Amino acid sequence: MITEGVVALIWAAVSMSFFGGIRELNDTMIAQQGNAAYVVNVISNTMLGKIGGILALLGVVAAPITSGDTAFRSARLIVADFTKSNQSKIMNRLLISLPLFVLGYGLTLIDFGIVWRYFAWTNQTLATIVLWTVTVYLINEHKFYWVSLVPATFMTVVAVSYILVAPEGFSLSTDIAYPVGIVIALVLLIATLMKAYRIKDQKIEYVN
Repeated sequence: MITEGVVALIWAAVSMSFFGGIRELNDTMIAQQGNAAYVVNVISNTMLGKIGGILALLGVVAAPITSGDTAFRSARLIVADFTKSNQSKIMNRLLISLPLFVLGYGLTLIDFGIVWRYFAWTNQTLATIVLWTVTVYLINEHKFYWVSLVPATFMTVVAVSYILVAPEGFSLSTDIAYPVGIVIALVLLIATLMKAYRIKDQKIEYVN
């Protein structure tokens, strides 16, 4: 994943340089209806020639393929874990994999821009949950938990407000979404601080 991130940064830099800047690159993407493959194809064949272009395209294609393979494998193992399915047998793997492949194909029929926005929101929501989990762990271990509590609270406001405002979410006005996001974040913050103080008091009583 780190390598893919570096490759993405390289392509972003090359694309902006090749087309003359961010605005020009954006205009090109709009003209091509967001087709990133067009940009990769033009840059590869122009700068690297036919053979180099083929190698570059293979490199770009290989990254999402490996990511997809990892995603499907992880999903299969997660499903197998909560269904208690023994994955040493090929048939058990197929029983889980085939429905996942059908769902994956179904996603290709949806506008990629919408899928990507859901993916981005889910990614940020997962990060928020991890921050809250780390906070609870630090509290239980009697360590400095503010280092994760502050970003967890902020990210809660962001994640909740976005899905309430976004067209792919609930399409509510900002007058409703922002206060709801802040209230939910404050409720979680207060509940977490109460837990922290309870654990602190229990530690003091235990020491005494």
